[in-house]
Amino acid sequence: MARILSGIQPSGALHLGNYFGMMRPAIEMQETGEAYYFIADYHALTTVHDPDKLRDYVQGVALDFLACGLDPKRAVFFRQSDVPQVQELAWILSTLTPMGLLERCTSYKDKLSRGLPATHGLFAYPVLMAADILLYDSDIVPVGKDQKQHLEVTRDIAIKMNDQFGSLFKLPEPSIREAVATVPGLDGQKMSKSYGNTLELFAPEKAFRKRIMGIKTDSTPVEAPKDPSGSIILDLYRLVASPEEVKAMETDYQAGGVGYGDFKKRLFEAAWAYFAPMRETRAALEADPGHVESVLRDGAERASAVAENVMTRVRRGVGLQK
Repeated sequence: MARILSGIQPSGALHLGNYFGMMRPAIEMQETGEAYYFIADYHALTTVHDPDKLRDYVQGVALDFLACGLDPKRAVFFRQSDVPQVQELAWILSTLTPMGLLERCTSYKDKLSRGLPATHGLFAYPVLMAADILLYDSDIVPVGKDQKQHLEVTRDIAIKMNDQFGSLFKLPEPSIREAVATVPGLDGQKMSKSYGNTLELFAPEKAFRKRIMGIKTDSTPVEAPKDPSGSIILDLYRLVASPEEVKAMETDYQAGGVGYGDFKKRLFEAAWAYFAPMRETRAALEADPGHVESVLRDGAERASAVAENVMTRVRRGVGLQK
């Protein structure tokens, strides 16, 4: 059975882009392989510098993932920092990682262009990501198109290590889900906390509705036909509504006589109903924080056992132990 590895950063409240882009595919894949899913709190330190917020974000991600259907009996679910071997491996990998390889990573340049400070952690992010992947002998890594380069970097580093020290690492394969389109944000860009254009999964009803009603639209009058192509409202509606409901909205767009306000209301109702069972599950989990912590602790123990086996092989391979 193939081992699947994926992680998510606790850098804020999770949103529809996180759910449809990473979480739902990951939850589906726990049925088809040996799934290892982690909360990437070490990675979050590159942008989150408030310790209380980081702890809250980690707890929020754990709650959200479990509420959305992650099954700790079928997937190993853990905090990245609870398996310290990942930092040991990151250092070992860094000793053979060429600077030029990291300098070519576009995500680093993108983050600098958005105003993030040029720190070593931000620059070396792909090495820690490589350690995340290689530490568990991962076979498959589900990634978005924007993360494909980092997996290529992981493979490059693994090949370099294997050439130098023998067969230390498996070469992981990407699983790029072409069927999952980029989830648009409320301003038309990719939905991202960096752009402040997100729709939080478990925001209170009033805030959830307000965000949807604030979606940017053009000035087409109510009575006029509207172009359904490229509509943020329709693109989001397709994610949470039935095919029949989507078809009806497309027809109303083209016919005219219905305003954007009505379409936004339909989107709110469909999205609110879609996540209703998950909100109920999340509320129950939130009332039992000890259970959530035990899930993460158990996951860390299981992940650590695999990590230590890999690190024993690596330490021997590079000469740190006999």
